[in-house]
Amino acid sequence: MRQFTSVALAATYLCLALIVALLLWRNGGGWAAGVAALVGGLALCASIHAMVSASLKMRTLQRGLDMVREANTILLLQMEKIDTRLSDVVETMTDEAVRRSEELHDEVHILEDLVQRMGQRLEERVASAPIPDRQHDSRRSHQSAALLGTVRDALAENRVDLYLQPIVGLPQRRTVFYESYSRLRDETGRVLMPAEYLTVAEPEGLMTSIDNLLLFRCVQIVRRLAKQDRKVGIFCNVSTSSLADETFFPQFLELLAANKDLAGALIFELGQAAFDARGAVEARNMGKLAELGFRFSLDKVIDLDIDFQDLARSDVKFLKISAQVLLDELTETDEGLVLRSMPDLAAQDFAALTRRYGVDLIAEKVESERQIVDILELDIQYGQGHLFGEPRPIRDAVLAETDPPADFLRPTLRGRTGRRA
Repeated sequence: MRQFTSVALAATYLCLALIVALLLWRNGGGWAAGVAALVGGLALCASIHAMVSASLKMRTLQRGLDMVREANTILLLQMEKIDTRLSDVVETMTDEAVRRSEELHDEVHILEDLVQRMGQRLEERVASAPIPDRQHDSRRSHQSAALLGTVRDALAENRVDLYLQPIVGLPQRRTVFYESYSRLRDETGRVLMPAEYLTVAEPEGLMTSIDNLLLFRCVQIVRRLAKQDRKVGIFCNVSTSSLADETFFPQFLELLAANKDLAGALIFELGQAAFDARGAVEARNMGKLAELGFRFSLDKVIDLDIDFQDLARSDVKFLKISAQVLLDELTETDEGLVLRSMPDLAAQDFAALTRRYGVDLIAEKVESERQIVDILELDIQYGQGHLFGEPRPIRDAVLAETDPPADFLRPTLRGRTGRRA
């Protein structure tokens, strides 16, 4: 555009000079006067053009400078806004970090307080557990005494491990839950199976210590998984004696209230017989846990004639039935395949019935692919058993993070909620 303007002005100046030269020539000035006027006009026009061009360049430069100033002003405003936002973000992050630190500090203090309050009680139980007289008892009594001593030492030295077994969704077989188990180790590192230590631990009341340890670690493992954004739940057994214990349950409830954000990932499990035999105190305390958002599961289900309305009122959300029990219940009639306990209901409709009451079925102790075929025909959505994975110990590094505070007696706060696999 600027070049077009310059050309137009030059043409205008040339025309003016020619007009002046022609006027002088026609008025008698002669050729010399006309040429002189033309040259002089061109020189004058060139000077005027140079001045006009310089003026145009100055105006263009001024506009450019104005645009730069305006852009600089906008940039400064944007930088001020960004700085303000960064300050707000840093302040927010600082406040959040302080809040989370305070929450963690409060939670640690709650756990430490619970550990401290239960420490003396457990120490007294472990210390008072009688050891049979080795001089007068039989060989079996000697073995029991040695085993009881091993159990006591394992508790005192915190040699109680957490094992997890996957519970998978069917038919994809993707892990959606874990079930927790407890295992003891002797001083040589040999793992004691429940069948070994239950015979001496239960009569002496030591299972409560084993189970409380499992509960403590389950809470910590669930919190660790939540930090990793892994939406996986853990089943943890809780006994009716724990629910009825006036000393234990308030402390148990306090711990869970401090961790109620994990309610969706921690499911408490009772045996069917224990659930059916629960009293008013146990039912009321189960209700308190349900108010915090925690769910329940029944395992060891052998009687399929179930009061589903009672399950719904008690916030029972899962039923675990052995795959073999389910298959043994199947019988062929003229109307098709039914369950012996519910002959009026088609077998494939049983899972749909439980879901109407908000209860999901889990086929446990699944050992073969053939069982999977039959289970899928019954529309059961979850499976558990060695076919999908055996119970495996949590890695030592992870387990160390779930130990109770070092300043307090270790085998505490962790009885009554274990799994006897």
